[in-house]
Amino acid sequence: MKSKDINIRDPFVLVYDGKYYLYGTRGATAWGLADGFDVYVGTDLENWSEPIEIFHNNGDFWADRNYWAPEVHYFNGEFYLFATFKSETSRRGTQILKASSPVGPFQVHSDGPVTPGDWECIDGTFYLDQNGTPYMIFCHEHRQVIDGSMCIMELMQDLKKADSEPVEIFKASSAPWVVPLADNHYITDGPFMYRCKDGALLMIWSSFGSEGYTEAIARSDNGEITGNWIHEPELLFKKDGGHGMIFKSLEGDLFLTLHSPNETLEERPCFYRLRDENNTLTSLSRLS
Repeated sequence: MKSKDINIRDPFVLVYDGKYYLYGTRGATAWGLADGFDVYVGTDLENWSEPIEIFHNNGDFWADRNYWAPEVHYFNGEFYLFATFKSETSRRGTQILKASSPVGPFQVHSDGPVTPGDWECIDGTFYLDQNGTPYMIFCHEHRQVIDGSMCIMELMQDLKKADSEPVEIFKASSAPWVVPLADNHYITDGPFMYRCKDGALLMIWSSFGSEGYTEAIARSDNGEITGNWIHEPELLFKKDGGHGMIFKSLEGDLFLTLHSPNETLEERPCFYRLRDENNTLTSLSRLS
């Protein structure tokens, strides 16, 4: 398959053992009933395998809808999948699954969502600080709080549950470029952490700006996850694309992937070269 033939939202690339593993939200089932996740495997960011199902709900799993934003992280010799799930009777939250291979099959690891059970939460991402403390950064959703927020919590070393109460680090409306939706809701989406080569700790995240869905940068003022977060005025991607993440290619080049356009059944994974310079990121050419 070519990248242009893959209909996913929220793309995530794991680089492991000489291959790229591309995960994402299935475009066809993003907004309703859903039952699994896939991975596409390749070596050049353009040609991919057919989808390989990495997780399937055979009826025993609690969630039956909104299977969103799968991320796979290699940690302590295992592969951990962080993903958003929901059911008719349970709030949306991020649960952690585990496998011995990047192609699964992934099995339940955490005891239900690790996000608070009475919160509507999405897009949990994994971050390991310089002291080896595992964190999850996630969004407290605008559907519940109107002004969506970004939150952090420590995780237990085995990643089975939270090891602290969640702490709000910023609200969507604190970014000067954010435009509210028609009902005056402010969106936080898709956090991903990146440490610059010169030491700055950045978070890329998405919301809506003057030209639609977009990708932005926030910076910790002390270089740690617990710092105050400052929104950079220059957007990383301005128009009709977002929920991105950053990875290094097999050749060592820095890339941003995100989905664009932000239109149901039209979403595709896109790849942009990045420059890490002066403790910030700049988007360069799109990979053709």
